[in-house]
Amino acid sequence: MKTLIAEDDKDCRELIAALLRHDGCEVVQTSDGSEAWQQFERERFSLVISDWLMPQTDGIELCRRIRNAHIANYPYIILLTALKEKDYYLEGMKAGADDFITKPFDPDELRAKLNTAKRIMELQSRILTLEGILPTCMYCRKIRDGENGWVSLERYVTERSHAAFSHGVCPDCFPRVQAT
Repeated sequence: MKTLIAEDDKDCRELIAALLRHDGCEVVQTSDGSEAWQQFERERFSLVISDWLMPQTDGIELCRRIRNAHIANYPYIILLTALKEKDYYLEGMKAGADDFITKPFDPDELRAKLNTAKRIMELQSRILTLEGILPTCMYCRKIRDGENGWVSLERYVTERSHAAFSHGVCPDCFPRVQAT
């Protein structure tokens, strides 16, 4: 998982990066929110871990910028903070954070939250796959499924989602169907 870290404390930033790399993540480190935002504009990240309190652009503003960018691939955002009051939590959620880690952080807690982020990113990937371009026969509307050859649209979607189909006749087709 490609991860962007925005943390002004070098030791903390490098510890997080080491833990993430150990878990197989590709990591880009930045020392403040402004630098992180510039990096985010150049590349896309699945996960952003940002300190809340940083010089120049703080983690809340970085969160807002990322959410306002309206990009197709939703990045999971974890805020690091020593701020523990409910109002701070609510402010972070309103800005677009998905989760929080309290400083000083526990490496096991970070790994647990990383696992949650991975599950959500995998679900997003599956959804985007279903929304992607499907190789469809222009005559019978079957979809090419690498495993089963050509299958009906209903079978393809039902096997990959919880969607159910209910059949009817649209107004355009009704006169033709009624005539037969």
